[in-house]
Amino acid sequence: MYNILSIILFFLIDTSLIPDRAIAQEGVRIELPKPRTDGGKPLMQVLNRRHSSRQFSPEKLPLQILSDMLWAAWGINRSDAGKRTAPSMGNRQTIDVYIASADGLYLYDAKGNVLKQIHEKDIRAKIGRQSFVQEAPVNLIYVADFSRMGERSEEQKSFLSGADTGYISQNVYLYCASEGLATVVFHSINRPVLEKEMRLRADQKITLVQSVGYNPR
Repeated sequence: MYNILSIILFFLIDTSLIPDRAIAQEGVRIELPKPRTDGGKPLMQVLNRRHSSRQFSPEKLPLQILSDMLWAAWGINRSDAGKRTAPSMGNRQTIDVYIASADGLYLYDAKGNVLKQIHEKDIRAKIGRQSFVQEAPVNLIYVADFSRMGERSEEQKSFLSGADTGYISQNVYLYCASEGLATVVFHSINRPVLEKEMRLRADQKITLVQSVGYNPR
């Protein structure tokens, strides 16, 4: 009886025997501050200032800035049916926003306003070939979930998810222009490597990556 009980306790306590995906589901959750949804520069000014930058300071972004930016990107701005700050095909909301940083990989949960940790590894060096990707403190990885897109061809799903990603990434561009942050979006991505590191399913597709950070001083 003692031996059986010991074996049961061993399996319950030793997390190395639990699959990685199970650990991710019960992983760290970072509560984000309430996003500041007022203020900022006028729209015409930020459109005038919008530009791409490939130089970043390694300084981390405060949680408040991260919360504000993620809300601007893909947050909930209406209580009815959880409508978002960016449009999506048929309101299917097929894009998920992952955050790759020095502290690990996270998934943005707009409804809970939290970051869900996938794992603690710094995967920035595996995202793309550009050196700035490793320097940027935040890399937003946009992932389309094809399982939410209904009975459409792969070509249609790719096109529609690309359009949805464009809306979100432009919101980030405008937020960065308002706050004086550096950002750039790119598609030269090591997809097979990155998909494995992110533990994505076969029907989850990386569309684009957007690096964000402070301008170097």
